[in-house]
Amino acid sequence: MKYVKLGTTGLRVSPVCLGCMTYGVPDRGQHAWTLDEATSRPMLQRAVELGINFFDTANSYSDGTSEEITGRALRDFAKRDEIVIATKVFFPSHKAPNIGGLSRKAIFTEIDGSLRRLGTDYVDLYQIHRWDYATPIEETLEALHDVVKAGKARYIGASSMFAWQFAKALATSERHGWTRFSTMQNHLNLINREEEREMLPLCADQGIGVIPWSPLARGRLTRDWDSVSARSETDEFGRTLYLPHTAEADRLVVEAVGKVAAERGVPRAQVALAWVMQSKAVSAPIIGATKMQHLDDAIAALSIKLTPEEIATLQAPYIPHEILGFK
Repeated sequence: MKYVKLGTTGLRVSPVCLGCMTYGVPDRGQHAWTLDEATSRPMLQRAVELGINFFDTANSYSDGTSEEITGRALRDFAKRDEIVIATKVFFPSHKAPNIGGLSRKAIFTEIDGSLRRLGTDYVDLYQIHRWDYATPIEETLEALHDVVKAGKARYIGASSMFAWQFAKALATSERHGWTRFSTMQNHLNLINREEEREMLPLCADQGIGVIPWSPLARGRLTRDWDSVSARSETDEFGRTLYLPHTAEADRLVVEAVGKVAAERGVPRAQVALAWVMQSKAVSAPIIGATKMQHLDDAIAALSIKLTPEEIATLQAPYIPHEILGFK
C-alpha cells in the first residue's frame, strides 16, 4: 500500500478509506441493510490486512452501534497509533432540545459519546456531517477548536455543503486563529459531478484533503441499470440523491462504465473507482464493503490508470444534476 498525505496535513492515510456505515446493528437507525457485528468483523480485519489504515464512521450510524462495532474490531485487529479513525457529528439520535446540530453543547456531548463507543481517547479526524443553519458558524468552529485543544481530536473536517459555506468557515477559522478544517467529505461519482464546479477547485486551492462519499453511487455504477440489491430496495436516503429526470443520462453513464470495464476485462467497480481516484483533488474515496470482493476491487482500482479516451467515454453522457444531499 502506498500511503498519501491527507491534504496539506502531516497525516498519511491509505488512498482508500473504509466507510463503516455498513457495519451496525440491523434495523437500528435508518439503515436496515447493515451487517451485524459477527459479519462485520471479518470485513474490518481484511481491510487492515490489505493495508487500509483509514476508517470513517459517524455518531448517527445505526444509533451509534457502527462506532461500537468499528471500535471493538480495530482494537483487536490494529494498533491504535497506526490507524486513522474518523467520525462525524450533526444528525440527532432522537428529537429533543439540544440533541443534534452543531452547537457547543451538542459538540461537547457528542465527542464524548463517540469516544466512549469507539473505545479510544481521541479520534484522528472529527467532521461536521452537514452545515447547521441554526447555529452560528463561529460557535461551531470555536467548539471544534476546543475539542482539538483538549486532545479529543487531532484534525477537523467538514462534509457536504456549498462551496461558499466552506470558504466562509475557512476564513472564519483563520480570522480567529482557530483550528482549520483539513478535509472535505463530499458526494462525488460519475453520476454526480457537481462538486467539480466549485468545491474541488476550492479544496485544491486551499490544500484541503478530499475524501468523497458514495464514489460508486451507492452501487449504481457497479451493475446493470435495472438491477437491484438489498440495499437499493431499502435505501431511502439514496432515493433522494438520484432523481427520475436524470435517469436516462445516468443510465448512459452506467453503460459507459460497463463498456470500459468490459474492454479492460475488470469489474465495473474498479473502473468507477479509478475515475474518482484519478482526480488530483481527491485524497481517498470512502468505499463501503459488504463482501470481500468489494475490498479487493477497491485495492485493484489503485492500479488502474484510465486513458484520456476512456475518461472521455465515461464523462460524455453526463448532464447537470440538482444539488442534493446537503441537509
